[in-house]
Amino acid sequence: MERAPEHPGARPPERTRKVVSAGIEIHCIEWGDPEAQPVVMSHGMWDHARSFAVLGPLLAERFCVLAVDQRGHGDSGWADAYGWPADLHDLVNVMRSVGRPVHLVGHSKGGGQVTDAARIAPELVRKLVNIDGFGPPSEPEGDVPFPELMADFLDARHRRVERAAWRPYASLDGLVERRLAQNPRLDRRWLRFFTWHAARQDSSGWHWKHDPTMGHFLGPFLPDWIAPSWAALRVPMLAVVGSEPDTWGPLPEPLLSERLSYVPDLERVTVPGAGHFVHMEKPAETARLLLDWLSD
Repeated sequence: MERAPEHPGARPPERTRKVVSAGIEIHCIEWGDPEAQPVVMSHGMWDHARSFAVLGPLLAERFCVLAVDQRGHGDSGWADAYGWPADLHDLVNVMRSVGRPVHLVGHSKGGGQVTDAARIAPELVRKLVNIDGFGPPSEPEGDVPFPELMADFLDARHRRVERAAWRPYASLDGLVERRLAQNPRLDRRWLRFFTWHAARQDSSGWHWKHDPTMGHFLGPFLPDWIAPSWAALRVPMLAVVGSEPDTWGPLPEPLLSERLSYVPDLERVTVPGAGHFVHMEKPAETARLLLDWLSD
């Protein structure tokens, strides 16, 4: 078994916990004083809690930081089906397990989900940080009618269920190269650390840990549905994006501004020199922003 790679600034968790949510074990890792103000962090699609392995310890200088492996990711349990409301339910259950109001921090898919979790359970949340989790671009005019979109969604779920396992890779380097092709801005040494924790090794080779039936199919929806519900937010949001165009962000400024216009209590910041993975590319800069803003 290959030894876990190290990365500058990345620290192993000081504690772990399991939260059972609708029968699924949700795995969480923690850094910092358990008595300090809690911060709950949620990762993006195909990522895992160790994506915060540098940022989390920096925030733990002042907070108790709890990073979540979403269902179907990392060391959390797999489910028979995946949907946006199920992830929200998991987040709310994790927040309830803490026993007092938390700050929420999420990236990409996790950013959208911490935003919705804050909307549906404001009594559990003090402040909210969304890192480039503002949804995909709008559908072009005359795109697929919604009944057809629903049919495509169900067909895709059927195909995913037939795929019971990922094909194995001969080495960890194969997984690193696969992820690098998707996210070329990320440093290879970081990706080796990140990918080791996203995978498992057996006699046939290296396999991704995340559930292959999950896909990108969290439910049929239209992007224009995303932002109007944010008008119901009752907690302040810090919206963070990088300055550099990247695979999955940021959105074009006019569209991003339009969506964020629904947020009642908003601050915005752009991190220079970062792409979509702001917290991975610029963890020290991101930590300074969050420590200042969450400590107000």
